Amino acid sequence: MPAERVTLATIAEAAGVSVPTVSRVLNGDGNVAKATRLRIEALLDEHGYRPRTVRASSAGMVHVIYPRIDTAWQLEHIRGMEAVMQEAGVGLVVSALNHGTAGRNDLLRRAQAGQATGAILAAASGDTPLAPVLDQLNVPVITLDPGAKAPARLPSIGAANWQGARAATEHLLALGHRRVAMITGSKGGLLCSRARLDGYRAALEDAGVPEDPSLIRHGEFEFEAGITAAKQLIDHPNPPTAIFACSDLIALGVYEAARQRGVSIPADLSVVGFDDLPAARWASPALTTVRQPLEEMGRLAARTVLTMAGRRSLPSPRMELSTRLIVRSSTAPPPRPRRG
Repeated sequence: MPAERVTLATIAEAAGVSVPTVSRVLNGDGNVAKATRLRIEALLDEHGYRPRTVRASSAGMVHVIYPRIDTAWQLEHIRGMEAVMQEAGVGLVVSALNHGTAGRNDLLRRAQAGQATGAILAAASGDTPLAPVLDQLNVPVITLDPGAKAPARLPSIGAANWQGARAATEHLLALGHRRVAMITGSKGGLLCSRARLDGYRAALEDAGVPEDPSLIRHGEFEFEAGITAAKQLIDHPNPPTAIFACSDLIALGVYEAARQRGVSIPADLSVVGFDDLPAARWASPALTTVRQPLEEMGRLAARTVLTMAGRRSLPSPRMELSTRLIVRSSTAPPPRPRRG
């Protein structure tokens, strides 16, 4: 008879720990006590445990889960992931939670059959109960631009959101604006939204400009949310002369609200976005924005999950790529006060 296959549960029981703890040791996670890690490693050697490896076949698949797929933001990520997976000979499956449970169920089915190479949980999809289930099944998991409720112990890929937001706000302040509004993400949403709001506040504080809570609006990273928030700001009794939008889609919504209200950009209102999607260059006027390397983030996410699948240690569980302010035509000094 063939020898019974040694499982993670076997090792966990012998070590007196949970299956996720054994999985973290295999994945090179440093958040395991040294004595525990050494005990688990010794048991792995003693039982001759051989982890699954990345396979260049249809059975070897990395699954990417988004809350929804409806903007160029996700497509830039996917472009980077796809290049890495093609080179590694591993399949890439992209699913969206708003399209039902088919993608999630396919991932779980493959994971249970030992056919899932890894999973990338993008944005708020990392807030779902999917991560701990995959951990139990010994599937490497990382988060990409994680949500606020994503497990902190998971490796994550992000951008320098705080620094980018600070640079955007400092640009507007340097032009002479003192009524600088911000349209950010929903409260309790993505971690990047919180970081961008904090960067905006830091720039105001450093410049000695008091924060006006009435100039901060929350919404989704969507065109329609930008229209709604911008109309509220333009109709403010003391409206802003500049708006920092937390995404390019929000910024384009600001453009539409300004058009409907008869407000000229940048003569009456300066606008800065965040992302540098292709549409930022095509807008009229061309949008000043903070460039985050979305395609490179996708490549790094793919390389990271493959590294974990190969049971190699990560240089760091938290990886953050730099951002850069791209100045175009949507920002200018504030309009001079009209003489009475």
